[in-house]
Amino acid sequence: MEASDTAQTRSPPRDGRVLAGVAGLGLVGLLVGGAFAGLILVAARDWSGAASAFDAYLARIVGFTLWQAALSTLLSVAPAILVARALARHPSFPGRGLILKLFALPLALPAIVAAMGVLALLGRAGLFADTLTMLTGTRWQGIYGLSGILVAHVFFNLPLATRFLLQALEAVPADQWRLAAQLGMGARASFRLIEWPALRAALPGVAGLVFMLCVTSFTIVLTLGGGPAATTLEVAIYQALRFDFDPARAVALTALQIGLTVCAVAFLMRLGADMTGDANLPVAPRRPAVAGRAERAVNGALILAALAFVAGPLAAVAITGLKADLARLAADPAVHAATVTSLVLALAAALLSVALSLSLVAARRALETKRPRTVRPSLLERMLDTGASLVLVVPPIVLGAGWFVALQGTGRLFAMAPIMVVTVNAVMAMPFAVRAIHPAWDAASARHEKLAAQLGISGFNRLRLIDWPSIRRPAFTALAFAMALSLGDLGVIALFGSDAVQTLPYLLYARMGSYRTADAAGLALILGLVCLGLMMLAERGRNRR
Repeated sequence: MEASDTAQTRSPPRDGRVLAGVAGLGLVGLLVGGAFAGLILVAARDWSGAASAFDAYLARIVGFTLWQAALSTLLSVAPAILVARALARHPSFPGRGLILKLFALPLALPAIVAAMGVLALLGRAGLFADTLTMLTGTRWQGIYGLSGILVAHVFFNLPLATRFLLQALEAVPADQWRLAAQLGMGARASFRLIEWPALRAALPGVAGLVFMLCVTSFTIVLTLGGGPAATTLEVAIYQALRFDFDPARAVALTALQIGLTVCAVAFLMRLGADMTGDANLPVAPRRPAVAGRAERAVNGALILAALAFVAGPLAAVAITGLKADLARLAADPAVHAATVTSLVLALAAALLSVALSLSLVAARRALETKRPRTVRPSLLERMLDTGASLVLVVPPIVLGAGWFVALQGTGRLFAMAPIMVVTVNAVMAMPFAVRAIHPAWDAASARHEKLAAQLGISGFNRLRLIDWPSIRRPAFTALAFAMALSLGDLGVIALFGSDAVQTLPYLLYARMGSYRTADAAGLALILGLVCLGLMMLAERGRNRR
């Protein structure tokens, strides 16, 4: 009896799952803490240099960062309200499901591929360049600067905001729609009494999330900014390290970027926004179709306009990519090397991300099962629960900048590129991997925890025989999602990349910079198709689950 009591009161940290979770949390802390340590050391060595960075130019960069994020949010969310309502007012029509799937595609595309799509449409040699030249009366110079950034941001965020707002409308109880139909409510009354309250509740979180994404946008601004007048903090950090070789200035810029991100995340959490949500939409309509003929015409025009806006860059990437000499690109040794490097680094990052996510989820669940329900969660349990999401406070470019300045004097700066790309991308994908794995792991634990304890099965045997069959599919979903995110990332490799270590996004950006636009278009098509394929695998696994 005493031995049994001792076993039940054993300290939780001796549990292998808890130890693995603590190790995973420690690795995340080491990555983030090492970046901050590098920044602090550089600032300590050159306080005057860091302080002198706070000048009028820095104020202009901060102002532009906030201004473009605010404009992007307004231009994304305001039309999304109209499009989401139009889709909600017509719960079933031919092609509705295809439109919603198309609205999910921008989320799967690497940012640099989307930028290529915008340039293929509205660039100096874009598909609409001649038309725009005729309309403006002068030779069209391409859509760069603030206008290009806004178009690309709206391309990404309009579908995202539409899906979230449509989810809010679909969550309205079906009884309310039936009652509205019975009372003969028109479109205006339905919007004021039913739709607007649902939209208003979701709007702050959606707008905050879009604002956060635009504040931390790096690749879009780097590709389409077009000069110092359209530079954000993240791009300025990259320029300070790779072009100006001014670590002290980079530290000041990074401190401001972290401050902005912390404020944005705190605001989002206060609004209750889900920063890793995927806006899954129900298939079955929850409301009757009540729109009249005139409203159907207006709603149809709104949906078609949004569809054209989202499909345009996607089609442009396909058209310009197919015009490229794909056979020559396929035989190019640089493309071979970049493709292999991208796949190896993305797979390594995805495996590490899933392993870290599993360790945190399993450790948190182990502590939860050992804790009486009347006892509040310990600090360790809360850290395991929120540790993955807190990495969103630190953008990848900030982590890369911290380690860049920390490794600068070691002589192994660019040799560390593969390790930095893998670890940073793995950690940044963790919130999404945890979201995929968490429900399945908790459900499997609720079914098997007592039986496994009675049979004395633990450790690797339990994972292999009991837990893995239940979480295999969500784990592969998380793997595909994390691999797609890592494959299309340009943030860290932009700092650490070199002729020796190049990924497909890095090579694509280099070909754009050398005005080899045909090659860049072909690479964008290849990269986009690979990432879309991975996201389709992730979506298929999630739907089956």
